[in-house]
Amino acid sequence: MAALKGSEIAEHNDAKSCWVIVHGKAYDVTEFLPEHPGGQKIILKYAGKDCTEEFEPIHPPDTLDKFLDKSKHLGPVDMGTVEQEVKEEDPEEAERLERVAQKPLLSQCYNLHDFEAVARRTMKKTAWGYYSSAADDEITMRENHSAYHRIWFRPRVLVDVENVDISTTMLGSKSSVPFYVTATALGKLGDPEGEVVLTRAAHKHGVIQMIPTLASCSFDEICDARKGEQVQWLQLYVNKDRKITQRIVQYAEERGCKALFITVDAPQLGRREKDMRSKFTDPGTNVQEGQETDNSQGAARAISSFIDPSLSWKDIPWFQSITKMPIIIKGVQRVEDVIKAVEAGCQGVVLSNHGGRQLEFARSGIEILAETMPVLRELGLENKIEIYIDGGVRRATDVLKAICLGAKGVGIGRPFLYAMSAYGQPGVERAMQLLKDEMEMNMRLLGCNKIEELNSSLLDTRALFSHTSTPPDHLFGSAYESLATPAQRPKSKL
Repeated sequence: MAALKGSEIAEHNDAKSCWVIVHGKAYDVTEFLPEHPGGQKIILKYAGKDCTEEFEPIHPPDTLDKFLDKSKHLGPVDMGTVEQEVKEEDPEEAERLERVAQKPLLSQCYNLHDFEAVARRTMKKTAWGYYSSAADDEITMRENHSAYHRIWFRPRVLVDVENVDISTTMLGSKSSVPFYVTATALGKLGDPEGEVVLTRAAHKHGVIQMIPTLASCSFDEICDARKGEQVQWLQLYVNKDRKITQRIVQYAEERGCKALFITVDAPQLGRREKDMRSKFTDPGTNVQEGQETDNSQGAARAISSFIDPSLSWKDIPWFQSITKMPIIIKGVQRVEDVIKAVEAGCQGVVLSNHGGRQLEFARSGIEILAETMPVLRELGLENKIEIYIDGGVRRATDVLKAICLGAKGVGIGRPFLYAMSAYGQPGVERAMQLLKDEMEMNMRLLGCNKIEELNSSLLDTRALFSHTSTPPDHLFGSAYESLATPAQRPKSKL
Protein backbone atom coordinates (compact mmCIF):
# COMPACT_ATOMS: atom_id res chain seq x y z
CA MET A 1 0.00 0.00 0.00
CA ALA A 2 1.43 3.35 -1.07
CA ALA A 3 2.04 5.82 1.70
CA LEU A 4 -0.44 8.68 1.94
CA LYS A 5 0.78 12.19 1.18
CA GLY A 6 0.54 15.00 3.70
CA SER A 7 -1.53 17.03 1.25
CA GLU A 8 -4.15 14.26 1.15
CA ILE A 9 -4.46 14.27 4.92
CA ALA A 10 -4.63 18.06 5.04
CA GLU A 11 -7.80 18.07 2.90
CA HIS A 12 -9.73 16.34 5.71
CA ASN A 13 -9.58 19.15 8.23
CA ASP A 14 -13.04 19.69 9.66
CA ALA A 15 -15.91 17.94 11.44
CA LYS A 16 -17.38 16.67 8.15
CA SER A 17 -14.20 14.73 7.38
CA CYS A 18 -11.53 14.59 10.04
CA TRP A 19 -8.26 12.71 9.52
CA VAL A 20 -5.30 12.85 11.87
CA ILE A 21 -1.77 11.45 11.92
CA VAL A 22 -0.45 9.54 14.93
CA HIS A 23 3.00 7.96 14.89
CA GLY A 24 3.28 8.19 11.12
CA LYS A 25 -0.10 6.60 10.39
CA ALA A 26 -3.36 8.20 9.29
CA TYR A 27 -6.74 7.66 10.96
CA ASP A 28 -10.25 8.75 10.03
CA VAL A 29 -11.77 9.90 13.34
CA THR A 30 -14.81 11.69 11.89
CA GLU A 31 -17.38 9.32 13.41
CA PHE A 32 -15.44 9.17 16.68
CA LEU A 33 -15.60 12.94 17.26
CA PRO A 34 -18.86 12.93 19.32
CA GLU A 35 -17.57 10.03 21.44
CA HIS A 36 -14.18 11.48 22.33
CA PRO A 37 -14.01 11.81 26.14
CA GLY A 38 -12.07 15.07 25.86
CA GLY A 39 -14.58 16.64 23.48
CA GLN A 40 -14.41 17.30 19.74
CA LYS A 41 -12.52 20.58 19.83
CA ILE A 42 -9.12 19.20 20.76
CA ILE A 43 -9.25 16.70 17.87
CA LEU A 44 -10.49 19.32 15.39
CA LYS A 45 -7.56 21.53 16.38
CA TYR A 46 -5.35 18.85 14.78
CA ALA A 47 -7.67 17.88 11.91
CA GLY A 48 -5.59 17.18 8.80
CA LYS A 49 -2.38 17.38 10.85
CA ASP A 50 0.06 15.33 12.91
CA CYS A 51 -1.24 15.16 16.50
CA THR A 52 1.33 12.69 17.88
CA GLU A 53 2.86 15.16 20.34
CA GLU A 54 -0.54 15.92 21.90
CA PHE A 55 -1.75 12.32 21.75
CA GLU A 56 1.30 10.56 23.21
CA PRO A 57 1.30 11.56 26.90
CA ILE A 58 -2.37 10.87 27.61
CA HIS A 59 -3.13 7.76 25.56
CA PRO A 60 -1.70 4.24 25.86
CA PRO A 61 -0.09 3.18 22.55
CA ASP A 62 -2.79 0.57 21.86
CA THR A 63 -5.69 3.06 22.19
CA LEU A 64 -6.44 3.39 18.47
CA ASP A 65 -6.20 -0.36 17.90
CA LYS A 66 -8.68 -0.97 20.71
CA PHE A 67 -11.22 1.76 20.13
CA LEU A 68 -11.14 2.73 16.44
CA ASP A 69 -12.59 0.34 13.88
CA LYS A 70 -9.93 -1.14 11.59
CA SER A 71 -11.70 0.34 8.56
CA LYS A 72 -10.74 3.79 9.91
CA HIS A 73 -7.02 2.91 9.97
CA LEU A 74 -5.95 4.52 6.70
CA GLY A 75 -2.33 3.39 6.57
CA PRO A 76 1.19 4.85 6.69
CA VAL A 77 1.97 8.46 5.80
CA ASP A 78 5.03 9.75 3.99
CA MET A 79 6.04 12.11 6.82
CA GLY A 80 8.44 13.93 4.51
CA THR A 81 5.40 15.35 2.72
CA VAL A 82 3.65 16.53 5.87
CA GLU A 83 3.84 20.26 6.39
CA GLN A 84 5.61 20.96 9.65
CA GLU A 85 3.95 23.58 11.78
CA VAL A 86 6.26 26.40 12.72
CA LYS A 87 5.73 26.84 16.42
CA GLU A 88 5.88 30.33 17.81
CA GLU A 89 8.67 30.74 20.27
CA ASP A 90 7.23 30.39 23.74
CA PRO A 91 9.20 32.46 26.26
CA GLU A 92 7.71 30.45 29.14
CA GLU A 93 8.95 27.20 27.60
CA ALA A 94 12.40 28.68 27.01
CA GLU A 95 12.54 29.73 30.67
CA ARG A 96 11.40 26.26 31.75
CA LEU A 97 14.12 24.55 29.72
CA GLU A 98 16.65 26.85 31.32
CA ARG A 99 15.38 25.79 34.75
CA VAL A 100 15.67 22.13 33.70
CA ALA A 101 19.31 22.72 32.73
CA GLN A 102 20.01 24.40 36.06
CA LYS A 103 18.07 22.05 38.35
CA PRO A 104 19.81 20.77 41.50
CA LEU A 105 21.86 17.59 41.38
CA LEU A 106 19.92 14.47 42.33
CA SER A 107 22.24 14.07 45.31
CA GLN A 108 20.97 17.42 46.63
CA CYS A 109 17.47 15.99 47.13
CA TYR A 110 17.17 14.80 50.73
CA ASN A 111 13.41 14.22 51.08
CA LEU A 112 10.21 13.89 49.07
CA HIS A 113 9.45 17.61 49.36
CA ASP A 114 12.66 18.35 47.45
CA PHE A 115 11.49 16.32 44.44
CA GLU A 116 8.17 18.16 44.44
CA ALA A 117 9.93 21.54 44.51
CA VAL A 118 12.18 20.62 41.57
CA ALA A 119 9.24 19.14 39.61
CA ARG A 120 7.21 22.30 40.10
CA ARG A 121 9.99 24.38 38.58
CA THR A 122 10.81 22.03 35.70
CA MET A 123 7.56 20.37 34.56
CA LYS A 124 5.42 21.70 31.75
CA LYS A 125 2.54 23.79 33.06
CA THR A 126 -0.19 21.41 31.88
CA ALA A 127 1.57 18.38 33.36
CA TRP A 128 2.15 20.10 36.70
CA GLY A 129 -1.47 21.26 36.66
CA TYR A 130 -2.72 17.69 36.29
CA TYR A 131 -0.39 16.08 38.85
CA SER A 132 -0.63 18.75 41.55
CA SER A 133 -4.27 19.80 41.31
CA ALA A 134 -6.96 18.91 43.83
CA ALA A 135 -10.63 19.65 44.39
CA ASP A 136 -12.04 23.14 44.79
CA ASP A 137 -9.92 25.17 47.26
CA GLU A 138 -7.53 22.22 47.79
CA ILE A 139 -8.21 22.25 51.53
CA THR A 140 -8.64 18.47 51.68
CA MET A 141 -5.34 17.88 49.89
CA ARG A 142 -3.55 20.10 52.41
CA GLU A 143 -5.36 18.45 55.32
CA ASN A 144 -4.24 15.01 54.13
CA HIS A 145 -0.67 16.06 54.87
CA SER A 146 -1.20 18.28 57.90
CA ALA A 147 -3.29 15.64 59.72
CA TYR A 148 -0.10 13.64 60.29
CA HIS A 149 1.31 16.63 62.17
CA ARG A 150 -1.38 16.26 64.84
CA ILE A 151 -0.04 12.83 65.86
CA TRP A 152 2.93 12.61 68.21
CA PHE A 153 5.15 9.67 69.14
CA ARG A 154 5.61 7.98 72.53
CA PRO A 155 8.89 6.11 71.88
CA ARG A 156 10.34 3.29 73.96
CA VAL A 157 13.94 3.52 75.13
CA LEU A 158 16.65 1.08 76.17
CA VAL A 159 15.56 -1.40 73.53
CA ASP A 160 18.14 -3.37 71.54
CA VAL A 161 17.58 -1.97 68.03
CA GLU A 162 20.84 -3.01 66.41
CA ASN A 163 18.89 -5.05 63.85
CA VAL A 164 15.82 -3.49 62.25
CA ASP A 165 13.57 -5.24 59.72
CA ILE A 166 11.14 -3.01 57.79
CA SER A 167 9.76 -5.78 55.52
CA THR A 168 6.13 -6.86 55.69
CA THR A 169 3.40 -8.83 53.94
CA MET A 170 0.47 -7.22 52.11
CA LEU A 171 -2.40 -9.29 50.71
CA GLY A 172 -0.24 -12.39 50.97
CA SER A 173 2.71 -10.90 49.06
CA LYS A 174 6.05 -10.05 50.61
CA SER A 175 7.27 -6.46 50.40
CA SER A 176 10.54 -4.90 51.49
CA VAL A 177 8.61 -1.98 53.01
CA PRO A 178 5.09 -1.23 54.28
CA PHE A 179 4.41 1.26 51.48
CA TYR A 180 3.50 0.72 47.82
CA VAL A 181 3.37 2.75 44.60
CA THR A 182 -0.31 3.62 44.37
CA ALA A 183 -2.09 4.16 41.06
CA THR A 184 -1.65 7.56 39.42
CA ALA A 185 -2.74 8.38 35.87
CA LEU A 186 -0.86 9.72 32.85
CA GLY A 187 2.73 8.88 33.71
CA LYS A 188 4.04 10.17 30.37
CA LEU A 189 3.11 13.71 31.34
CA GLY A 190 6.07 13.48 33.70
CA ASP A 191 8.48 11.24 31.78
CA PRO A 192 8.45 10.07 28.15
CA GLU A 193 8.67 6.43 29.27
CA GLY A 194 5.73 6.72 31.65
CA GLU A 195 4.70 4.14 34.25
CA VAL A 196 7.34 1.57 33.32
CA VAL A 197 9.85 3.86 35.06
CA LEU A 198 7.94 3.27 38.30
CA THR A 199 7.83 -0.47 37.56
CA ARG A 200 11.59 -0.72 37.19
CA ALA A 201 12.30 1.37 40.29
CA ALA A 202 9.77 -0.65 42.31
CA HIS A 203 11.52 -3.86 41.27
CA LYS A 204 14.91 -2.57 42.37
CA HIS A 205 13.57 -1.75 45.84
CA GLY A 206 11.16 -4.64 46.32
CA VAL A 207 8.15 -2.32 46.39
CA ILE A 208 4.68 -3.36 45.17
CA GLN A 209 3.22 -1.34 42.27
CA MET A 210 -0.47 -0.68 41.67
CA ILE A 211 -1.15 -0.39 37.91
CA PRO A 212 -3.60 2.44 37.05
CA THR A 213 -6.53 2.06 34.68
CA LEU A 214 -5.66 5.44 33.18
CA ALA A 215 -1.97 4.81 32.55
CA SER A 216 -0.14 6.41 29.63
CA CYS A 217 1.61 3.09 28.97
CA SER A 218 -0.45 0.11 27.90
CA PHE A 219 -1.26 -2.50 30.54
CA ASP A 220 0.92 -5.03 28.72
CA GLU A 221 3.89 -2.64 28.64
CA ILE A 222 3.71 -2.25 32.42
CA CYS A 223 3.35 -6.00 32.97
CA ASP A 224 6.18 -6.73 30.54
CA ALA A 225 8.46 -4.41 32.51
CA ARG A 226 7.93 -6.57 35.61
CA LYS A 227 10.87 -8.78 36.57
CA GLY A 228 11.09 -12.06 38.46
CA GLU A 229 8.70 -12.34 41.39
CA GLN A 230 7.82 -8.65 41.35
CA VAL A 231 4.27 -8.01 42.62
CA GLN A 232 1.73 -5.82 40.80
CA TRP A 233 -1.85 -4.98 41.69
CA LEU A 234 -4.56 -3.58 39.40
CA GLN A 235 -6.48 -0.38 40.14
CA LEU A 236 -9.84 -0.39 38.36
CA TYR A 237 -12.24 2.35 37.33
CA VAL A 238 -15.41 0.43 36.54
CA ASN A 239 -16.64 0.91 32.97
CA LYS A 240 -20.31 1.39 32.21
CA ASP A 241 -19.90 -1.53 29.80
CA ARG A 242 -19.43 -4.47 32.17
CA LYS A 243 -18.08 -6.66 29.36
CA ILE A 244 -15.12 -4.28 29.06
CA THR A 245 -14.65 -4.36 32.83
CA GLN A 246 -14.76 -8.17 32.89
CA ARG A 247 -12.22 -8.38 30.09
CA ILE A 248 -9.83 -6.01 31.90
CA VAL A 249 -10.12 -7.83 35.24
CA GLN A 250 -9.70 -11.33 33.85
CA TYR A 251 -6.82 -10.30 31.60
CA ALA A 252 -5.07 -8.69 34.57
CA GLU A 253 -5.43 -11.91 36.55
CA GLU A 254 -4.12 -13.88 33.57
CA ARG A 255 -1.09 -11.55 33.38
CA GLY A 256 -0.29 -12.18 37.03
CA CYS A 257 -1.78 -9.27 38.97
CA LYS A 258 -2.16 -10.28 42.60
CA ALA A 259 -5.06 -8.05 43.73
CA LEU A 260 -7.93 -5.95 42.38
CA PHE A 261 -8.44 -2.45 43.81
CA ILE A 262 -11.84 -1.08 42.79
CA THR A 263 -11.98 2.72 42.98
CA VAL A 264 -15.32 3.81 44.46
CA ASP A 265 -14.81 7.48 45.37
CA ALA A 266 -15.12 8.84 41.82
CA PRO A 267 -18.68 8.43 40.48
CA GLN A 268 -17.96 11.84 38.99
CA LEU A 269 -14.58 13.51 38.72
CA GLY A 270 -14.07 16.45 41.08
CA ARG A 271 -13.38 19.99 39.90
CA ARG A 272 -9.63 20.38 39.81
CA GLU A 273 -9.28 24.01 38.93
CA LYS A 274 -5.48 24.10 38.63
CA ASP A 275 -5.77 21.43 35.94
CA MET A 276 -8.75 23.13 34.31
CA ARG A 277 -7.03 26.52 34.22
CA SER A 278 -4.00 25.08 32.43
CA LYS A 279 -6.25 24.17 29.48
CA PHE A 280 -6.84 27.85 28.56
CA THR A 281 -4.03 27.92 26.01
CA ASP A 282 -5.77 28.88 22.75
CA PRO A 283 -6.61 32.60 22.62
CA GLY A 284 -8.38 32.09 19.29
CA THR A 285 -11.21 30.05 20.79
CA ASN A 286 -14.33 31.30 22.54
CA VAL A 287 -13.66 29.12 25.58
CA GLN A 288 -12.52 32.27 27.35
CA GLU A 289 -15.91 33.82 26.68
CA GLY A 290 -17.53 31.09 28.76
CA GLN A 291 -19.51 29.67 25.86
CA GLU A 292 -18.00 26.19 25.72
CA THR A 293 -16.57 23.87 28.35
CA ASP A 294 -16.13 20.55 26.56
CA ASN A 295 -12.35 20.55 26.72
CA SER A 296 -11.75 23.20 29.35
CA GLN A 297 -12.18 20.71 32.16
CA GLY A 298 -8.57 19.60 32.22
CA ALA A 299 -6.91 16.26 31.62
CA ALA A 300 -8.87 14.54 34.39
CA ARG A 301 -12.28 15.10 32.80
CA ALA A 302 -10.94 14.34 29.33
CA ILE A 303 -9.97 10.78 30.21
CA SER A 304 -12.65 9.71 32.65
CA SER A 305 -16.07 9.93 31.04
CA PHE A 306 -16.40 6.13 30.83
CA ILE A 307 -16.57 5.68 34.64
CA ASP A 308 -19.87 4.18 35.84
CA PRO A 309 -21.68 6.35 38.42
CA SER A 310 -24.22 3.56 39.07
CA LEU A 311 -21.61 1.31 40.75
CA SER A 312 -22.92 0.09 44.12
CA TRP A 313 -22.52 -2.57 46.82
CA LYS A 314 -24.83 -4.78 44.75
CA ASP A 315 -22.03 -5.15 42.17
CA ILE A 316 -19.50 -6.70 44.55
CA PRO A 317 -20.82 -10.30 44.17
CA TRP A 318 -20.45 -9.95 40.40
CA PHE A 319 -16.77 -9.02 40.79
CA GLN A 320 -16.29 -11.98 43.11
CA SER A 321 -17.80 -14.22 40.44
CA ILE A 322 -15.37 -13.14 37.69
CA THR A 323 -12.03 -13.25 39.54
CA LYS A 324 -10.11 -15.11 42.19
CA MET A 325 -7.97 -12.06 42.97
CA PRO A 326 -8.47 -10.48 46.41
CA ILE A 327 -10.90 -7.56 46.10
CA ILE A 328 -10.07 -4.29 47.82
CA ILE A 329 -12.44 -1.31 47.91
CA LYS A 330 -10.42 1.85 47.27
CA GLY A 331 -11.79 5.17 48.47
CA VAL A 332 -13.64 4.27 51.68
CA GLN A 333 -14.17 7.28 53.95
CA ARG A 334 -16.15 6.09 56.99
CA VAL A 335 -16.02 3.13 59.36
CA GLU A 336 -19.58 2.07 58.49
CA ASP A 337 -18.47 1.33 54.93
CA VAL A 338 -15.45 -0.62 56.18
CA ILE A 339 -17.88 -2.87 58.07
CA LYS A 340 -19.98 -3.23 54.89
CA ALA A 341 -16.85 -4.28 53.02
CA VAL A 342 -16.21 -6.99 55.62
CA GLU A 343 -19.82 -8.18 55.31
CA ALA A 344 -19.50 -8.21 51.51
CA GLY A 345 -16.51 -10.54 51.78
CA CYS A 346 -13.90 -8.05 50.52
CA GLN A 347 -10.29 -8.73 51.47
CA GLY A 348 -9.37 -5.11 52.07
CA VAL A 349 -10.19 -1.41 51.88
CA VAL A 350 -8.13 1.69 51.15
CA LEU A 351 -9.13 4.60 53.38
CA SER A 352 -8.68 7.42 50.91
CA ASN A 353 -10.21 10.64 49.59
CA HIS A 354 -8.45 10.32 46.21
CA GLY A 355 -5.56 12.57 47.17
CA GLY A 356 -7.96 15.41 47.93
CA ARG A 357 -9.07 15.43 44.29
CA GLN A 358 -12.73 14.51 44.79
CA LEU A 359 -14.97 15.66 47.67
CA GLU A 360 -13.68 18.83 49.28
CA PHE A 361 -13.75 18.62 53.11
CA ALA A 362 -13.48 14.83 53.09
CA ARG A 363 -11.41 13.76 56.10
CA SER A 364 -7.87 12.46 55.77
CA GLY A 365 -7.13 8.77 55.49
CA ILE A 366 -5.15 8.80 58.75
CA GLU A 367 -8.08 10.28 60.69
CA ILE A 368 -10.50 7.72 59.24
CA LEU A 369 -8.02 4.99 60.19
CA ALA A 370 -7.89 6.20 63.81
CA GLU A 371 -11.69 6.13 63.87
CA THR A 372 -11.94 2.73 62.19
CA MET A 373 -9.57 0.41 64.03
CA PRO A 374 -11.09 0.71 67.55
CA VAL A 375 -14.51 -0.10 66.11
CA LEU A 376 -13.20 -3.14 64.21
CA ARG A 377 -11.47 -4.40 67.36
CA GLU A 378 -14.63 -3.92 69.40
CA LEU A 379 -16.56 -5.99 66.83
CA GLY A 380 -13.79 -8.59 66.55
CA LEU A 381 -13.29 -7.80 62.86
CA GLU A 382 -9.73 -6.43 62.87
CA ASN A 383 -8.35 -9.68 61.43
CA LYS A 384 -11.15 -10.13 58.87
CA ILE A 385 -9.93 -7.42 56.51
CA GLU A 386 -6.69 -5.60 55.63
CA ILE A 387 -6.73 -1.83 55.96
CA TYR A 388 -4.65 0.43 53.70
CA ILE A 389 -4.51 4.20 53.48
CA ASP A 390 -3.11 6.83 51.14
CA GLY A 391 -2.93 10.59 50.78
CA GLY A 392 -0.52 13.22 52.07
CA VAL A 393 2.40 10.93 52.90
CA ARG A 394 5.78 12.68 52.61
CA ARG A 395 7.89 11.15 55.39
CA ALA A 396 8.57 7.68 56.75
CA THR A 397 7.18 8.93 60.07
CA ASP A 398 3.82 9.31 58.30
CA VAL A 399 4.00 5.67 57.22
CA LEU A 400 4.99 4.53 60.73
CA LYS A 401 2.08 6.46 62.29
CA ALA A 402 -0.35 4.69 59.96
CA ILE A 403 1.13 1.26 60.72
CA CYS A 404 0.98 2.00 64.46
CA LEU A 405 -2.72 2.78 64.10
CA GLY A 406 -3.39 -0.55 62.36
CA ALA A 407 -2.85 -0.01 58.64
CA LYS A 408 -1.30 -2.92 56.76
CA GLY A 409 0.33 -0.64 54.21
CA VAL A 410 0.42 2.91 52.88
CA GLY A 411 0.03 4.08 49.28
CA ILE A 412 2.32 6.80 47.92
CA GLY A 413 1.48 8.39 44.57
CA ARG A 414 2.36 12.01 43.75
CA PRO A 415 5.84 12.01 45.39
CA PHE A 416 7.04 9.22 43.10
CA LEU A 417 5.56 11.02 40.07
CA TYR A 418 7.42 14.18 41.06
CA ALA A 419 10.68 12.26 41.51
CA MET A 420 10.16 10.65 38.09
CA SER A 421 9.28 13.97 36.42
CA ALA A 422 12.35 15.69 37.82
CA TYR A 423 14.98 12.94 37.53
CA GLY A 424 13.52 9.88 35.78
CA GLN A 425 14.13 6.39 37.17
CA PRO A 426 17.15 7.45 39.28
CA GLY A 427 14.88 9.99 40.98
CA VAL A 428 12.27 7.39 41.89
CA GLU A 429 14.96 5.02 43.14
CA ARG A 430 16.46 7.74 45.34
CA ALA A 431 13.03 8.70 46.68
CA MET A 432 12.40 5.08 47.69
CA GLN A 433 15.84 4.77 49.26
CA LEU A 434 15.37 7.99 51.24
CA LEU A 435 12.09 6.64 52.63
CA LYS A 436 13.77 3.36 53.54
CA ASP A 437 16.59 5.17 55.32
CA GLU A 438 14.12 7.39 57.19
CA MET A 439 12.08 4.34 58.15
CA GLU A 440 14.99 2.36 59.53
CA MET A 441 16.23 5.35 61.53
CA ASN A 442 12.82 6.15 62.99
CA MET A 443 12.11 2.51 63.84
CA ARG A 444 15.26 2.60 65.98
CA LEU A 445 14.27 5.88 67.57
CA LEU A 446 10.82 4.44 68.36
CA GLY A 447 12.42 1.40 70.00
CA CYS A 448 11.07 -1.16 67.51
CA ASN A 449 12.88 -3.93 65.61
CA LYS A 450 10.07 -5.15 63.34
CA ILE A 451 6.94 -3.78 61.69
CA GLU A 452 4.86 -6.18 63.82
CA GLU A 453 5.97 -4.32 66.96
CA LEU A 454 4.39 -1.04 65.88
CA ASN A 455 1.19 -0.36 67.81
CA SER A 456 -1.06 2.46 68.98
CA SER A 457 0.63 2.72 72.39
CA LEU A 458 3.52 4.42 70.57
CA LEU A 459 1.27 7.32 69.56
CA ASP A 460 -0.48 10.29 71.11
CA THR A 461 -3.49 10.96 68.87
CA ARG A 462 -5.41 13.29 71.17
CA ALA A 463 -5.07 16.23 68.77
CA LEU A 464 -5.84 14.26 65.59
CA PHE A 465 -9.60 14.78 65.62
CA SER A 466 -9.33 18.47 66.51
CA HIS A 467 -10.17 20.81 63.64
CA THR A 468 -10.21 23.98 65.70
CA SER A 469 -8.02 26.01 63.36
CA THR A 470 -9.63 26.91 60.03
CA PRO A 471 -7.51 26.00 56.98
CA PRO A 472 -6.30 29.08 55.09
CA ASP A 473 -8.47 29.90 52.08
CA HIS A 474 -5.91 31.25 49.60
CA LEU A 475 -8.32 32.01 46.76
CA PHE A 476 -10.67 33.98 48.99
CA GLY A 477 -7.77 35.83 50.57
CA SER A 478 -6.24 36.81 47.24
CA ALA A 479 -9.55 38.17 45.90
CA TYR A 480 -10.92 39.79 49.05
CA GLU A 481 -10.73 43.58 49.30
CA SER A 482 -10.32 44.60 52.91
CA LEU A 483 -12.75 47.06 54.46
CA ALA A 484 -11.35 50.53 54.82
CA THR A 485 -11.28 52.72 57.91
CA PRO A 486 -12.05 56.44 57.61
CA ALA A 487 -9.23 58.34 55.91
CA GLN A 488 -7.68 61.48 57.38
CA ARG A 489 -9.26 64.68 56.13
CA PRO A 490 -7.03 66.81 53.92
CA LYS A 491 -5.38 69.85 55.42
CA SER A 492 -7.32 73.07 55.13
CA LYS A 493 -6.00 75.34 52.42
CA LEU A 494 -6.83 78.41 54.45
